[in-house]
Amino acid sequence: MHWSRFPLEPLVQDEGHDATIMGDTRQIMSPQDPREKVRQHLRQQRQNLTASQVATHSLKLAHNLLNTRLFQNSKNIAVYLANDGEIDPIYLIEEAWQRGKQLYLPVLGLRPANRLWFLPFKEKTELYPNRFGIPEPVHARRERLFKPQQLDMVLMPLVAFDMQGNRLGMGGGFYDRTLAFLKSRSHWRKPRLIGLAYEFQCVEQLPAQNWDIPLNTIATEEKIYTL
Repeated sequence: MHWSRFPLEPLVQDEGHDATIMGDTRQIMSPQDPREKVRQHLRQQRQNLTASQVATHSLKLAHNLLNTRLFQNSKNIAVYLANDGEIDPIYLIEEAWQRGKQLYLPVLGLRPANRLWFLPFKEKTELYPNRFGIPEPVHARRERLFKPQQLDMVLMPLVAFDMQGNRLGMGGGFYDRTLAFLKSRSHWRKPRLIGLAYEFQCVEQLPAQNWDIPLNTIATEEKIYTL
């Protein structure tokens, strides 16, 4: 494999919250709790996971999602490279390459729009860290031509999710701005949005914002939630 991950630092430094994965995080939400409190709590939990725990959960998630018709029928798939303790799609990536699927990585657009483009991701793709330190394909600006409307599936990282399909990310809003066109579609929805998470990232309810784009499916190491 000709690509490798860079050593990444969290985008925001957390303080406090000596959390473990054994706690039941589904009850930490209440109407008074700000989204940032939930974000810090669950980021700390996933950062506390050992490399072995991350690998085990990530492999279980891959087995769950690979067996779905949704994954099997998708040809063009956007993925991400794990950062900040996120569940790792590496096993999905390697199996997708074996099956001849076309993979894409998100690339940060120019300010102030702060939207994402998606560029091909292959085993020999050369990567470099973007302004957040997250690897993305080396490219010229004119190469940012592949739009999300052409994707069948987007695998998305998250910090928290609920059973209504609400997703709490890192707070930048990049995916929501990029996928806002889905709000105007009432029937045909492409790409399908799949959140990848640890089971403990499920909370009872997340406060939805007007700009939030809901997930279609959530995959964890325990099960697949179709919403």
